[in-house]
Amino acid sequence: MGDFWVFGYGSLIWRPGFAHVETRRAHLHGYRRSLCVYSFVHRGTRQRPGLVLGLDHGGSCVGLAFRVPGELRDEVIAYLRERELVTSVYLERTLRVRLEGGGTVEAVAYIVDRKHEQYAGALDAAHAAAVVRGAVGQSGNNEDYVLSTLKHLEALGIRDHWLEDVARGIAPS
Repeated sequence: MGDFWVFGYGSLIWRPGFAHVETRRAHLHGYRRSLCVYSFVHRGTRQRPGLVLGLDHGGSCVGLAFRVPGELRDEVIAYLRERELVTSVYLERTLRVRLEGGGTVEAVAYIVDRKHEQYAGALDAAHAAAVVRGAVGQSGNNEDYVLSTLKHLEALGIRDHWLEDVARGIAPS
């Protein structure tokens, strides 16, 4: 099989964790980046959930597309499934993304399952910040996750006004 693409919109941007031979800025229509997933493992616990990003229906999202050599398909897909499907809150899909500079590709992406108990829905920024503040899971504290994602988006010139509002609500004054 030939090379394939993976779409990253959150922590995959700053910590993909898999081998790839090309990275391109990409635009996904029909889904938006949102802190819409209660985290019971990586950034919170069942007793004190945090929030992590998901691709939720509606709008659009600018992220990164990673081109992975075809011979690494099984290894990379296994890694992504172990990382993203730990509680089955995400659904693995192949979605069409538009690459910056031209062209479209099919990319593996993980969208939120709106029927899952961890789906938080569309929260306002103040509520999201309140959930994030103080939450800690196996991968660290929730504030670091949000602030690191925002820092990396800003470095790429990607604006996410809602996530910026959340960050203002969690950052020390």
